[in-house]
Amino acid sequence: MAVSEEWIRALPKTDLHCHLDGSLRIETILELAEQQKVKLLADNPDDLRKLIVCGEHTTSLEDYLRGFDITLSVLQTEDALRRIAYELVEDVTAENVWYVEARFSPILHTNKGLSMGRIIEAVLAGLKEGEKKFGTRARMILCGMRNMSPRTTQLLAELCIAYKYLGVVGFDLAGAEEDFPAKHHREAFDLVRSNNINCTIHAGESYGPKSIHQAIHDCGAHRIGHGTHLKEDGDLLNYVNDHRIPLEICLTSNLHTKSIDDIKSHPLRLFYDYGLRVTVNTDNRLMSDTTVTKELMLAAAAFNFTESEIRDIIIFGFKSAFLHYQARVDLLNEALRRLADIKIPAIVDKL
Repeated sequence: MAVSEEWIRALPKTDLHCHLDGSLRIETILELAEQQKVKLLADNPDDLRKLIVCGEHTTSLEDYLRGFDITLSVLQTEDALRRIAYELVEDVTAENVWYVEARFSPILHTNKGLSMGRIIEAVLAGLKEGEKKFGTRARMILCGMRNMSPRTTQLLAELCIAYKYLGVVGFDLAGAEEDFPAKHHREAFDLVRSNNINCTIHAGESYGPKSIHQAIHDCGAHRIGHGTHLKEDGDLLNYVNDHRIPLEICLTSNLHTKSIDDIKSHPLRLFYDYGLRVTVNTDNRLMSDTTVTKELMLAAAAFNFTESEIRDIIIFGFKSAFLHYQARVDLLNEALRRLADIKIPAIVDKL
């Protein structure tokens, strides 16, 4: 029997791969542009949506990323950053996401002279305000950028360490993979890990398994963002499985960036059946016009996931959160109680 959207929406969920600057509301972009006197290429919601939201007209990762020029143009003030962080927590709460990790690179928000410290603090303030108001736990992941210098990544890593007790729970490396290998940024990840901070790296999205290998073995990634091309290296796949390295799967954005030809060619079902710890996430809620609920519905429809299998994927999300062990266990147990209340079939839980 097919699962229903209402049923999935009612479940407690996580979003571990969610870009802050890709998850704004269209109306907020327009309001911020008006307040800041920023000239956009469109001045009404419908036309702006056509410019930002992806679809069949999107042909590549570079095409997918063009919408960020628009969102970043209005995200250069503390008030704007605080507002969108707060609104993200409000939006995810509306679909019963209980835990979200919002990631972004503060260096992309310095065009009007803000220091990166003030940028981080503005986003943290918005996340904390949203958590207090709506109850959803919200944490931050800072991103280095592959196309920037290793020195810049090192500086971002130092900021990650500085804010590790204030809501920053992880470090990431994002951006185009081809021609920008993760190993060039190894020193930044050595620094972060030596300070006992978790790492995730975008890898295997638009490039092959070598990118995933570097993320794990050169940079020590604890989770992999996307990992779509992992299926091409069985030995590495076994390593990821043996070490329970979670994969942050983002179906719709993988389709938009042409990481896959169509949804049914995505290896999510293969990964799940083989026993990998797969999590389902949004990536960019605005650009892909998606939610965690929509992503799980898409997975259920494309791969015939049952209710118990959807439950499994949700549990993997809670298990993979970058929270301290006891906080993670408490949150997982709370989610399990809620899942039991919704009368989801019992299964034998995986490691």
